[in-house]
Amino acid sequence: MAAPTLVAVSGLPGTGKSYFSQRLSERLPFVILESDALRRVLFPASVYSRQESFRLFKAVHQLIERLLKEGVSIILDATNLTEGNREYLYSIAERLGVKLMLVRVEAPPEVVRQRLAGRDSASLSQADWAVYEKLALTVEDIKRRHYAVDTSSDIGPVLDKIVAEISKQGKK
Repeated sequence: MAAPTLVAVSGLPGTGKSYFSQRLSERLPFVILESDALRRVLFPASVYSRQESFRLFKAVHQLIERLLKEGVSIILDATNLTEGNREYLYSIAERLGVKLMLVRVEAPPEVVRQRLAGRDSASLSQADWAVYEKLALTVEDIKRRHYAVDTSSDIGPVLDKIVAEISKQGKK
């Protein structure tokens, strides 16, 4: 059995992280851990505070580690906006000896604003334009090798590259 892989999808609310993660999971047998779904379970009236996010991601990181140890490959669909947030993922992957792939998802602000305005109460994410603007102030560049994808255009080429890289790894 090939070693599991962790794909960490990063981006602001409304940029298309869940869309991208779903399309990727259609091509690879990976479990999606969606921070919005987990946040909604843990915090039904989410305020996106630091304390709330700390508790959420502590649980997410424990779940990631457990699943990877069991040989389950994962797509983490979460904002992961700062290197501090991503450091936990780096250390988990290094400690367990699993491949970590980073994907930065983005879209033009006018597209994001339309997407966020079009969300209904059934949406897993409770983030709105105000949350987007607040979080946009915290974004840090990804310092490691990563893929970048604009979900307002064709995401196929990036999906192809990621699938090829993972497939190549499995053949070694």
